Amino acid sequence: MIPKFKRLPKHIGIIPDGNRRWAQNQGLAKEAGYDHGITPGFDLYQICLELGIPEITFYGFTVDNTKRPPVQKKAFQKACVDAVNILANRDASLLVIGNHESAQFPKELLPYTTRKIFGSNRIKINFLVNYGWKWDLNQAFNNNSMDSSYFHEKIASKDISRIDLIIRWGGRRRLSGFLPVQSIYADFYVVEDLWPNFRSEQFYEALMWYQDQDITLGG
Repeated sequence: MIPKFKRLPKHIGIIPDGNRRWAQNQGLAKEAGYDHGITPGFDLYQICLELGIPEITFYGFTVDNTKRPPVQKKAFQKACVDAVNILANRDASLLVIGNHESAQFPKELLPYTTRKIFGSNRIKINFLVNYGWKWDLNQAFNNNSMDSSYFHEKIASKDISRIDLIIRWGGRRRLSGFLPVQSIYADFYVVEDLWPNFRSEQFYEALMWYQDQDITLGG
């Protein structure tokens, strides 16, 4: 049963960490964990639809992640493709953001580098795939202006709005380069459990915690 909330974030960032550690705990190879991270993402999407959350951003993989062994890299690239394909014909507005000119970017996701609308478009879903914060900000830094509105207009991820709440699974307490411009005033909540062990209660607890945060945006 979904709890009642007095206030909900308009945009939630999800860092689904712990896939490799989960696989090792199951006696599996590290790369086996990524495939088990797909269903939790879809479960979370369904909850957000029911709650009326307007926007979610999922961290797929970063430019730095591509330094991992080839078998792991292939596994998380495939997981990202599979996740996008699952949502491609459902009720969503899909966008994939990342360095799509790199060979590390899955070619299957190239059509989604411009936003695609499916169903009644009740929710925006963004996937960060082969994403790097330097890549994202590079164009804006090539101009002398430091105006914040200019930055959001010029960065590669300009179509992604400001984030209210970031939830990271897996117990780590770091942003790992997650959308630095949009995250500037985001509240940050950590779930100790590993992402493939996702339970709806974990998400509800994060939303309950968010109810009591002082949202001032620096004012």
